[in-house]
Amino acid sequence: MWILVTLFAATCQSLRTAYQKTLSQEQGFLHATMARSLYGLPLVSVYLFICWHVIGAVTWPSLGLFLGYASVCAIAQILATYLMLRVFQSGSFALGTLLAKTEAVLAALIGIPLLHNSLNFTAWSGIALGVIGTLVMSVRLSNLRHMHKDISLLAGLGSGLCFAVTSVTASLASHSLQGSIITSAGVTIWYVLALQSVLLCSLQIYRSRDCFAPVKRSFRLSTKVGILSSLGSIGWFTGFALINPALVKTLGQVEILGTLYFSKRRFNEQMTLQQWIGGSMIVGSVILVAVATL
Repeated sequence: MWILVTLFAATCQSLRTAYQKTLSQEQGFLHATMARSLYGLPLVSVYLFICWHVIGAVTWPSLGLFLGYASVCAIAQILATYLMLRVFQSGSFALGTLLAKTEAVLAALIGIPLLHNSLNFTAWSGIALGVIGTLVMSVRLSNLRHMHKDISLLAGLGSGLCFAVTSVTASLASHSLQGSIITSAGVTIWYVLALQSVLLCSLQIYRSRDCFAPVKRSFRLSTKVGILSSLGSIGWFTGFALINPALVKTLGQVEILGTLYFSKRRFNEQMTLQQWIGGSMIVGSVILVAVATL
């Protein structure tokens, strides 16, 4: 089941990335980031209501533990997105991208002591191959001369670490609840999006001095971003609750292939030989991770 929900999440995120890129260009990064949580919250609320009454309710044996993990998850995801933007805004993002794409490895390392998860050789091979394949696709050799720039180094490493923390704490938050694991993941998603909405909407209102700024800018496009983001979050968080987050993030690297496809359709971009090689490595990593869990 985790393979299906992860592939679903990756597909939704590929679509969302294409729309969010346009929204970011029109309304800025803050609004594009806020839209994925605020405009996705209604759909997630409906999803949680259905899970609660159809699949089963959950209880909070330790509410403080859940709030702690879920709050860290929400903030880490915001920071990860922000730092990733800084990576691509810097003069060079070669090494920064390399460090950011270590997310799957970092999630595996963080998950060993916190989630008590262990991985076999095949799974580790799949994770490593996926990271290398992603780097082959994204790192431009012509930019390697800029690798010394500190902002790219620090932002890239910070982004990868924050994304890894997001994955692991999402799993910890879901498992701190008792009851259906699907509903537990739904509760975690809802809380994370709600907290992000409050934080980002407050920041946008403060900066724009307009209480209605979050809901009156590019409403239709923001809605598309929110819906696709919420569907993707449902898939990601459910996957994190079902299995080791490192495996979910490795399988989720297929998102890059989808993003390239939609970029080609929307912007008429052609895939280079380097991208084909990297894409083949990502497909290989997906196969290894799938085999490791069977």
